[in-house]
Amino acid sequence: MTISFNKLDLNLLRVFDAVMEERSVLRAGQRICLSQSAVSHALARLREMLDDELFIRTTTGMQPTARALAMAPLIRKAWGSLEAAIELPKFKPETSSRRFTIAASDFVTTVMVPHLLELLRREAPNVDLVVRSDSRIDLGEQIDLGQIDAAIGTFSDAPARFRSNSLFYYDDVLIASSSLELGQVSLRKLSGLSIAVVSLHGDQDRIVDGFLSERGLARRSDMFDRVGLARAFSAAKTAPRIAVSLPHFLSLPSLLEGAHLAAIVPRPLGRSLARLHALSICELPYRTALMDVGVLWHERNSGSAPHEWLLNVLRRAAEPLRPHLEELRHPARCMAGASLSRLAVQV
Repeated sequence: MTISFNKLDLNLLRVFDAVMEERSVLRAGQRICLSQSAVSHALARLREMLDDELFIRTTTGMQPTARALAMAPLIRKAWGSLEAAIELPKFKPETSSRRFTIAASDFVTTVMVPHLLELLRREAPNVDLVVRSDSRIDLGEQIDLGQIDAAIGTFSDAPARFRSNSLFYYDDVLIASSSLELGQVSLRKLSGLSIAVVSLHGDQDRIVDGFLSERGLARRSDMFDRVGLARAFSAAKTAPRIAVSLPHFLSLPSLLEGAHLAAIVPRPLGRSLARLHALSICELPYRTALMDVGVLWHERNSGSAPHEWLLNVLRRAAEPLRPHLEELRHPARCMAGASLSRLAVQV
C-alpha cells in the first residue's frame, strides 16, 4: 500500500509512540492526555493506513509487531526532532563546555572581566571565554559574521540589526605618580602638566567627536573627554600639553612612575591602577561627560538561550561598576592609592 506522507496526521505517530512506550492503551492515553477510546480510534486509523496490526493485545499488554518494532526508533527520533524544533532550547551553564567570544578594550578587560571570570568559575566552570581587542578589528563585520557573540564598549550609533543594553557608566579622573603630590588640582595647575591619554584608533582623521565610525557602527575611540578638556581651557592662555597618546592603557603605570606626567583615564580604571601601583587619583577641575558602557550583539541572537545567559552574566559582572549618579556629580578629593578604599565613589 502506498501512503502519502502529506496526508498523514502526525498525531497518529504521537499515539503510536506513546503506546510503544507504555504497552497499554489506557496508560498511553493518560500520558498524552487522550481518552482510551481516542487512543483506540487513532490506532485503528494507523492500522488501516499501514495495513498492519502494529500492536496485539495479550495478557501482558500490547505487544508490537515486527513492523511496529522497525518503525519505533525512527518515529521516536523524528518526534524528538520536532519537539526540539518547536520548544525553546535549554542551556545549562553548569554542564556546558561552550566557548563565548567577546570584544572589549583593555579598560573593560581590566575592570570587568575579573568579575565575569569569578561568575563563570562558580556557575559555569567548563565555559571558555575568548576576549578579543575591539581596536584591531572591524567590529561590525565580526558581529555580522558571528565571530563575536557580544561587544562591550561605548557606542553612539548602531545599525538596526544590532541590539544593545547599558552595563555601567563612568567619568574621567586624573592619575599621576604619588611622588608628585599634586593635591587639589586646579585649572592652572592642570595647565602646567604634561598629559598622557589613550586613543584606541590612531587615525585621528577618521575620528569625529571621539568616535570612530565603520559600517554604520560608531564606537568610542578617545578614552577621555577631549571635548570637555578643550572647553575647560577655551578661554585660558595656556592648556595642558597632550604629550603622549597611546593605543592602550597597559603601559601607563610604568610611564607614570618616574616621569612628570599625568594621565586622564576612566574612573574605574584609575581606581584599579591606583590599588596596584604607587599612583594617586585626583578629581579633574572640570566636569567630564558621563560615558555609557554597553553590550552590543546581533539581533539574530536575541532569544537564543545561551546568548540570553551570556547577556545576563555580563550584566551581573558589571554590577560592581555601577555608581550612583549623585556620587559622580559630587566626587571625592584627590587621594593616594593606599587611601582609595575610603572614597565614597564605589566604581
